[in-house]
Amino acid sequence: QVQLVESGGGLVQAGGSLRLSCAASGRTFSSYAMGWFRQAPGKEREFVARITYNGGRTWYADSVKGRFTISRDNAKNTVYLQMNSLKPEDTAVYYCAADSTYPSIVVLTTTGRYDYWGQGTQVTVSS
Repeated sequence: QVQLVESGGGLVQAGGSLRLSCAASGRTFSSYAMGWFRQAPGKEREFVARITYNGGRTWYADSVKGRFTISRDNAKNTVYLQMNSLKPEDTAVYYCAADSTYPSIVVLTTTGRYDYWGQGTQVTVSS
């Protein structure tokens, strides 16, 4: 069992930056691929970014490519999402998720592939 706790959300003006963190419990964090998703009001949860178990490969949604960076520190059991050049359309609740089944596969964007989810952190970007 893995518990995930996100932090770092908040209110920021368009063009600003935020860094989200996701702290994981348990000793198997380094064996999981990790992902970030987001859900805006009235919309389905959508893929944002993914990183393989060792941080060797990353994958991004087209909407955030070049602006967001996913990274991880396995010694700290933490995955990060650095968000730059934020836009109002980035406003959403952001969730981190862990995938224990395909840790070395980078292109996995569907929510059903992830085993564990955090509670989410709100990101609001004002125009």
